[in-house]
Amino acid sequence: MPIKIPDNLPAKEILRSEHVFVMDEAMAFRQEIRPLQIAIMNLMPTKIVTETQLMRLLSNTPLQLEVTLLHPGTYESKNTPVTHLETFYKTFEDVENRNFDGLIITGAPVENLEFEDVKYWPELCRVMKWSTEHVTTTLHICWGAQAGMYYHYGVPKIDLGKKLFGVYPHYVLNRRTRLMRGFDDIFYVPHSRYTGTSLEDVLRVPDLDVLAMSEKAGLCICASHDRRQIYMTGHLEYDRDTLKLEYQRDLEKGLDITVPENYFPDNDPARKPYHQWRSHAYLLYANWLNYYVYQATPYDLADINLNLVPDRKGE
Repeated sequence: MPIKIPDNLPAKEILRSEHVFVMDEAMAFRQEIRPLQIAIMNLMPTKIVTETQLMRLLSNTPLQLEVTLLHPGTYESKNTPVTHLETFYKTFEDVENRNFDGLIITGAPVENLEFEDVKYWPELCRVMKWSTEHVTTTLHICWGAQAGMYYHYGVPKIDLGKKLFGVYPHYVLNRRTRLMRGFDDIFYVPHSRYTGTSLEDVLRVPDLDVLAMSEKAGLCICASHDRRQIYMTGHLEYDRDTLKLEYQRDLEKGLDITVPENYFPDNDPARKPYHQWRSHAYLLYANWLNYYVYQATPYDLADINLNLVPDRKGE
């Protein structure tokens, strides 16, 4: 699809080298259509890597998108150059009076902290409250999913005891839901986290539908009945070598880390890891954009609260 991103954003040349259609401002203007407005609240420390991963997946649709990158204004990033943030990112204060068709809230390496102890938690709460009135649908990823379920429904996170680290088979629980349309009986998702969400706690929330599970990794995807709030505990956006790089990083730090499960052939870190989740990653983001962003959002974003298409029957 044509994805409109700033000319000098590092992701642009990376995506072009992969033959992804990225669009400059002049070309977008000539098309005379309203691009979908997608905001990404990027909480990851390696922001350039994460923004590239997400834009790669958002590109797999015939819809035209315009992406706005956000970062917490109440926290100083230690891993992303200030010039990159000043050039390509906005803060919540810059966009709080705007409406968006879709919002993605990423994960963050703060899962061992209580939510209230995270420095930017008050700001993130403002973003999540704002999303209920200014965004058609929000996709929460990993810690972002835990934070969203805690904020919106009071669902706590649980300590797993040790790091859940690897690529795990999952299965779809609701085949009627459009988010999972086209998924195979078994699909694989990378996970890298020390905390999780209890299925029992989610099932106690009448407004949440469980859509996908894993025997080993537990809850994978759940969503509100109207699909305005979608939660994914894994990382379908990860590149082939993301877990490998995390493994090598933890080894260098002297941490007690095991080889990622179901990742390297014969569990041999010297071999090229399998990339088993790529097709379902593209499919999930395409389904989200098509069914819950494009088909649910109004043409005039000023009417965003008046024209939502509910998905109460899980379709």
